[in-house]
Amino acid sequence: MITHSSESWFVYLVECSDGSLYAGVTTDLTRRLRQHNGELVGGAHYTRARRPVKLAWYEASATRSLAQQREYQIRRATRKEKTRLIAEAESQIGKAKSQIGKAERQYDG
Repeated sequence: MITHSSESWFVYLVECSDGSLYAGVTTDLTRRLRQHNGELVGGAHYTRARRPVKLAWYEASATRSLAQQREYQIRRATRKEKTRLIAEAESQIGKAKSQIGKAERQYDG
């Protein structure tokens, strides 16, 4: 997972301890997550009362403007649409892990 880039912006969803989802943008996912969890100064007022939070989904964007436009779309999405984004990302990760496992077995074989 790329968590920091001086050239990319990230749109992200965090899941709060109460099960709610919070969307935001950043150039450094690790730092922002630490801010949301109170480890560093900063973080949204919304997440302060709902700690701990965990990263549920993220997507890279080329510019801040594009990231903010995508964040706006996600904030307006229904919870069902947001959970679908998360599930699709988890499915892609699972497929990638399966393919890596097959390749490793073939290499070892």
